[in-house]
Amino acid sequence: MRDEVFIRGAVPMTKSEVRAVSLSKLELGQDSILYDVGAGTGSVSVEAASLIPTCRVYAIEKKPEAIELIKLNKEKFSADNITVIEGSAPGALFDLEAPTHVFIGGTSGTMGNVLQTVLDKNPEVRIVINVLALESVSEVLSWLKKHSIEAEFVQVQVSKGKTAGPYHMMMGQNPVYVISFGGEGGAAVE
Repeated sequence: MRDEVFIRGAVPMTKSEVRAVSLSKLELGQDSILYDVGAGTGSVSVEAASLIPTCRVYAIEKKPEAIELIKLNKEKFSADNITVIEGSAPGALFDLEAPTHVFIGGTSGTMGNVLQTVLDKNPEVRIVINVLALESVSEVLSWLKKHSIEAEFVQVQVSKGKTAGPYHMMMGQNPVYVISFGGEGGAAVE
């Protein structure tokens, strides 16, 4: 889905090209139960729910402005298979059914706790994490090494064309690291 179709506001959003890679790495199926942690505008939730109407999506977000945007986007796209959960992870995850898939767009410093919580709920969960900051990459790497988990790392760097008078220029967006692991056979947490 093009970014322009979403109701946005000032809340961060996973851009369409990065969203495409992230959704591909999630490997969702017809009966998937997806947590979208730090859902922002809900773009990942909405696109996943639209692609696979039989999956159940939980959009977890703590910021009131973002919660409203998720609700508006859910309504705009008639994504009735999305449940909006207001709260911070990992606490907001405890009462939810076990996930088969988890997308992490933001955890506000609780990455390790969120990862442990979802793996405790389902050791075979498929996890995809998007991070921008090198410190966040380092945090995820340290957690993975500590738990002897192998992950795939992909850096997505997108440039988009912009007109400048009669010329066209490519304007680079922030590179995003897409980290994925688990799923078929589980993450084998030690």
